[in-house]
Amino acid sequence: MFDFFRKLFSPITAILDFITKYFKTIVFLTIIYFIFFSNPNEEGIKKEFANLQKIELNGPIVDVSKVLENINKAKKDENIKGVLFVVDSPGGSVAPSVEIAYAIKELKELKPVVTYASGTIASGSYYASIWSNKIIANPGSMVGSIGVIMQGFELSELLDKIGIQTQTVKAGKYKESGTPTRKWTPFEEKQLQSVIDDTYNMFITDVAEARKLDIKNHTSFADAKIFTSKQAKEVGLIDEVATLSFAQDSLEKLAKVEKPVWKKEDRFEKFMDKLMSQAISKVLMSFSNSLKAI
Repeated sequence: MFDFFRKLFSPITAILDFITKYFKTIVFLTIIYFIFFSNPNEEGIKKEFANLQKIELNGPIVDVSKVLENINKAKKDENIKGVLFVVDSPGGSVAPSVEIAYAIKELKELKPVVTYASGTIASGSYYASIWSNKIIANPGSMVGSIGVIMQGFELSELLDKIGIQTQTVKAGKYKESGTPTRKWTPFEEKQLQSVIDDTYNMFITDVAEARKLDIKNHTSFADAKIFTSKQAKEVGLIDEVATLSFAQDSLEKLAKVEKPVWKKEDRFEKFMDKLMSQAISKVLMSFSNSLKAI
């Protein structure tokens, strides 16, 4: 048994051994990098003269604290005249998607926001983008999937096989709705369906209002359909099918910036934020049975 666990965790222990063994070397090389390869002039431009900012939304939407922080900083920074919101995300949890959407809406009241779909802009990530002044999608992007889903496991047979039984003390008829330990009852499914339907109605109502679409025709642009960029433009979900440079030019014109200077992000911090965000998102999305716009 010991050998089994040793082999199972050997990749993890190998990584930890490597980090422990070469920790000083890694720290030394990191210091050397920042001393010799960071550009002090670039730092000066970033702090003193930047007038446009790029904010990225990548991967599953679960923890959006960093995105909201960047939006808030852009809103308060008087030097920033416009924001490019670059999205490549399949969606995620409903509540964080809505948080971003309304943060973008508030930002748009102060300065223009252009969303650029660099890959996938679907479900929750599309919701997050709807209040932008413009939505521009890469010709190869996938757009849409406007829908809501709630999933869970049914583990009763597995629990029986391994000899585990659950015990529950509850108050409230619906308190066990969504439990993975048994099949959901018809009244539980009906109640959960009402939650899904109400959330979906909120989704399509906001999309219709933001994009100036007729909600009566929601099956043409919503209904969880996936569109190519060209198809998405035809149904009114995006404004243009173009490249990143076109999106940047569009923002510069909306922001009325004659000499665009883009705010630079710390590359090391960006890398670490992205790494941690992806790791946390994968774990939470795997085990969460909350509402997902994905």
